[in-house]
Amino acid sequence: MRTYAGHTSAAASNALYRRNLAKGQTGLSVAFDLPTQTGYDPDHALARGEVGKVGVPVSHIGDMRALFDQIPLSQMNTSMTINATAMWLLALYQVVAEEQAEAAGEDPAAAVQALAGTTQNDIIKEYLSRGTYVFPPGPSLRLITDMVAYTVADIPKWNPTNICSYHLQEAGATPVQEIAYAMSTAISVLDAVRDSGQVPAERFGEVVGRISFFVNAGVRFVEEMCKMRAFVQLWDELTRERYGVQDAKQRRFRYGVQVNSLGLTEAQPENNVQRIVLEMLAVTLSKDARARAVQLPAWNEALGLPRPWDQQWSLRMQQVLAFESDLLEYDDLFAGSAVVEAKVAELVEGARAEIDRVQQLGGAVAAVESGYMKSALVASHALRRQRIEAGEDVVVGVNRFETTEPNPLTADLDTAIQTIDHDVEDKAAAAVRRWREERDADEAGRRRVEEALDRLREDARSGTNLMPASLECARAGVTTGEWAGTLREVFGEYRAPTGVSGSVGVTGEAAAADSELGRVRERVRATGDELGERLRILVAKPGLDGHSNGAEQVAVRARDAGFEVVYQGIRLTPEQIVAAAVAEDVHLVGISILSGSHMELVPEILRGLREAGAGDVPVVVGGIIPDSDARALREQGVAAIFTPKDFGLTQIMGEMVDEIRRSRGLDSSPDRSPVPA
Repeated sequence: MRTYAGHTSAAASNALYRRNLAKGQTGLSVAFDLPTQTGYDPDHALARGEVGKVGVPVSHIGDMRALFDQIPLSQMNTSMTINATAMWLLALYQVVAEEQAEAAGEDPAAAVQALAGTTQNDIIKEYLSRGTYVFPPGPSLRLITDMVAYTVADIPKWNPTNICSYHLQEAGATPVQEIAYAMSTAISVLDAVRDSGQVPAERFGEVVGRISFFVNAGVRFVEEMCKMRAFVQLWDELTRERYGVQDAKQRRFRYGVQVNSLGLTEAQPENNVQRIVLEMLAVTLSKDARARAVQLPAWNEALGLPRPWDQQWSLRMQQVLAFESDLLEYDDLFAGSAVVEAKVAELVEGARAEIDRVQQLGGAVAAVESGYMKSALVASHALRRQRIEAGEDVVVGVNRFETTEPNPLTADLDTAIQTIDHDVEDKAAAAVRRWREERDADEAGRRRVEEALDRLREDARSGTNLMPASLECARAGVTTGEWAGTLREVFGEYRAPTGVSGSVGVTGEAAAADSELGRVRERVRATGDELGERLRILVAKPGLDGHSNGAEQVAVRARDAGFEVVYQGIRLTPEQIVAAAVAEDVHLVGISILSGSHMELVPEILRGLREAGAGDVPVVVGGIIPDSDARALREQGVAAIFTPKDFGLTQIMGEMVDEIRRSRGLDSSPDRSPVPA
């Protein structure tokens, strides 16, 4: 039983963890901030606005010590949501465990052997959904391979990689795609470990036995439960037939689950409680496919960062199910069900076909590099959005049953979510600079850092397993940015396909002919005719926020609505966004931010546009933006703000036309009345 947590600083997060453990939480699930996830120190330019927002900043061994102060790691089960820099965070974690053992007069080696937990370390899904990748796919897969080989030998209770289909569903994956792409990722990892020669063939079953999964459970209860049974069946089949693993225990499908956040709504957020409970039941009712670990989001996640009380509520849901109900006392309730067996067979057949398709393309890495998987997810997500907007998929409180009584939980929105102190970033930047200065003031310490980084660089070039060099970097006091920067020198960086470029849209010409979209298309065309040029918009994601699903859907729908769309993917600086807006001479800039950095980054973009002589270009912003921040952004010049409650993308397109016309001094024409059916 876990809650996914971490924010502000190592000390603040440590206090939160100890409170949650005291309330009965049985493991830790650590959220790291975006600079830590993407290999930057808090004082790096790209860390601007992101420090401590969506997780805890960990810049060096000192931060890791503070994060787990008074929490004995050899007795803990810790999940760390970390991918591109997973090796680095595991190295820091191991060294802290060694230090704790030494301080207690215990054997450090025994403490390391006892470490239990998981590093997510699934880079494939980062190229497809979350966007916290750093290096190209090949070197990234090598880092995973090295960690698998190291942990099997030295940390045998650790799950070195957690194949993560959770974010695939968040990016729009159907159940078949979620199963197929997760299995394809597992195949790429297992093949790479096998082919590396680092693990003897007779121990390969141990590799398979340490692979775990992290899945998504949506609100379609029966389908999600059957999906898990299909996962179990396919994993057993794959590991037995492709890898020859005979031990049934090693073939066990071991998974943790975070129930769906994509379906949580800003409108009537109290409904999220029953959604979360239903989704939890989908992965606990079926004993033959039951999750080993469950973590639940909070009811107010679509509003902002949950408070400790909100996290406690989610923990209590699990405890009521486990200790008050009789759910865990019986054998599988669905064994022999004709309905369940038929649905499982359907999912298995579909997943096998999609796995075969990915393998024909050359495997998961090739399917990432070609853009195949990303484009498939963008298309699936667009179709899902289309069904919601058409009312075919009902979302209570959003597109049906929208009338509501005042909600006492959100009567004061400014206190209904957790807020982060505005000086967190300045404090963290000053602290990491102080760490480097004090470390380097000692000649021996400075030399040890240089030698550790030289070894890391050389091992990266030579193909040597990188875990020992990373451990030495941790002990020497190297920072997260220095570790990742050294590997960037060797491996380079990467920009994944967006899944939008080259797309002609998925809504379709026929759907546009007599619909609201058709009306918007006509307004886009007519406004372009009045201005003497086609309307162009820039869709941009500043900072380190890699959750690009919303931006991609806006880009696809805008293209369907007749706009010329400029979308360059994730991780752009405000300066790059301003430069692109000016170079492309766009009529509107759309900014997408989900990481909470809007108050730092959006004003920089507005200021940059003014300084570049483009201050008349309207800027609209989308994301999880509290009301008080929305008011402040409008006061600074933002033309419109869209939050999760604004689910109608076509309506948003119409409002964007309004903003363009307003900025160009045009009246509200052409006619905005609906097109008759």
